[in-house]
Amino acid sequence: MNEIYEFLKNAQTYYLATVEGDQPRVRPFGTVDLFEGKLYIQTGKAKPVSKQLHVNPKAEICAFMDGKWLRVAGELEADERVEAKKHMLDAYPMLRRMYDENDGNTEVLYFKHGVATFSSFTEAPRTVEF
Repeated sequence: MNEIYEFLKNAQTYYLATVEGDQPRVRPFGTVDLFEGKLYIQTGKAKPVSKQLHVNPKAEICAFMDGKWLRVAGELEADERVEAKKHMLDAYPMLRRMYDENDGNTEVLYFKHGVATFSSFTEAPRTVEF
């Protein structure tokens, strides 16, 4: 799990894919956190991405760095605990201009049934299930 977290953290930007009806939706994200052994992302409940994930929790993220890329697929589940939200926001203090763990909008989600695939143009893919 640490290797997955470190890759995403060092890449700084990853792309999150969701589905809206039969239309794929992809957008850049930058928040990633490791809390209680689970891989978390963060968004706002008012955003379309949140609504998409509550209808269909299946998602995939992809990050590219130094000629290698990481894809993480699974289901994202919301964690409503203040502690999880605070942990994420403490890791990204600049987000506190827009979010607060008690604002009713901040949402953190963690991967359930995750599969991470490390790939490159020169090496065989390596898969890690978590």
